[in-house]
Amino acid sequence: MKRYSLLALAAVAALAVGACGTTEEAGAPAAGATSEAAAGPVTVKDGRGKEITLPKPATRVVSLEWGETEILTSLGVTPVGSADNKGYAVWNTAAPLDPSVKDVGTRGEPSVDSVVALQPDLVVMEAERGAPIVAQLEKYVPVLVTIGSDAKRNLDRLREDVTMIATAVGKQTEGEKLLSDLDARIASAKTELGAATGKQFAMADGWKEGSTVSIRMFGQGALVSDLATAIGLQNAWTAAGDPQWGLGQTDVEGMKALDGKDLRFFYNASDGVDVFADGLKGNAIWDNLQFVKDGKVTKLPNGIWTFGGPKSCIQWIDAVVAAYKA
Repeated sequence: MKRYSLLALAAVAALAVGACGTTEEAGAPAAGATSEAAAGPVTVKDGRGKEITLPKPATRVVSLEWGETEILTSLGVTPVGSADNKGYAVWNTAAPLDPSVKDVGTRGEPSVDSVVALQPDLVVMEAERGAPIVAQLEKYVPVLVTIGSDAKRNLDRLREDVTMIATAVGKQTEGEKLLSDLDARIASAKTELGAATGKQFAMADGWKEGSTVSIRMFGQGALVSDLATAIGLQNAWTAAGDPQWGLGQTDVEGMKALDGKDLRFFYNASDGVDVFADGLKGNAIWDNLQFVKDGKVTKLPNGIWTFGGPKSCIQWIDAVVAAYKA
């Protein structure tokens, strides 16, 4: 992302106040905001341990990550801006975005001037996107930084992120309902799985470069792994993943670690690039893995974001339970 000088950003902010390019009055609540958001002030401690104090719960919010965009939309708050709306529509169908939401650039390199021009009263983003953009944005707007993932405690982390965001936008009741709905689905899934309780699973996505297929495994501590454990399944992939996301990279040769285990294999290919059905077609190693020969390979329905909020988690549970019951 280009670096912007203080004077350049100040100019953007001044233009935004005078002629912000939106038909809403400055400070007007975004679509989907309710009277509950008129209360205030509110203070929350974000993922950095920093206290963020707002004069009232935020109504004009920009989100720079899909999981947080989903959470906001699920709470009934339509962001005024979000990062990579097109990609969000492909990968996350749990909480569709209103067409009015402005695209502010990619998740990796959002446009600072686009964010500032929307006159938000809060920006929500994940910690891993880095300090430079946080420092730039905080000159003009409060920034709420979430953890986004923690492979040591991902379900608890998700609860904390939902509660933190819900408090910041004055939607505590809605936040509690999102979490209680997830808890209820976890409990019902255990019952639905029945004899499948205790069964092993593995989950991956992948990509192909030339003739090389790279596979990203969801290991212990990944959000979907914690969900599976919560509903009574066991992750058959035991290799260590990274400490934040619980993810690890391998290739088709590495998949031999799963051979001989009684498991069901799940994968995600929402973008239409199916490296497991197409990229590994005719591959002798893949074709001879026991779970492949047994027909225990399940492509998830498109649009289930495996790093999302409670609604995405419920979608994932629904798909996994359906596969075991089929």
